[in-house]
Amino acid sequence: MPDATTSFTRDIPERLAKNPERARGIGATFVFRITGDGGGTWTVQLKEPVEVREGDTEDADCTLTMTHDAWREISDHPARAMNHFTSGVVHVTGNAMLAIKLPAILG
Repeated sequence: MPDATTSFTRDIPERLAKNPERARGIGATFVFRITGDGGGTWTVQLKEPVEVREGDTEDADCTLTMTHDAWREISDHPARAMNHFTSGVVHVTGNAMLAIKLPAILG
């Protein structure tokens, strides 16, 4: 069960590096705000240049806010992410339709 820091500094960048074309195909910038112990804020840019960086950005297409426990559940079981969106465990601002593309990145 990875923590958010490991996910955003190692796991997600490795996945994106393996298939940057797929990431660019999404063509959006996401901000993840993970609250609680082990949390933080990261920007995942899925357009040129594809990158993951710590911190927020003003031009996010979609911002997702969740607890660290919710992040762990989603990162362990990406197919369940939609359940968390619809139940309100994950708060989405901006283009919520982009959030349905995240399992392709996370898993």
